[in-house]
Amino acid sequence: MSDEEIDTSDLPELTPEMFAKAVVKSGLTPKDNKAQVTIRVDQDVLTWFKSQGQGYQTRINALLRAYMEANLSPQRSSKP
Repeated sequence: MSDEEIDTSDLPELTPEMFAKAVVKSGLTPKDNKAQVTIRVDQDVLTWFKSQGQGYQTRINALLRAYMEANLSPQRSSKP
């Protein structure tokens, strides 16, 4: 079945706010395999994440991981 053939008419539209809240978890622990990088993000995006309090970088990482995992092909989605 192709994506176009899937009936999603009964599903509510997902907003960026809903996605962000669904991914954010309390008590996230840092992993040892972190790499320090410099990226450019819109100022309002950074301000919003910072306004959420301590751990905003961890939450940004969690969102990036969720996006990555959602877009992995099935044969590459298993973790080592």
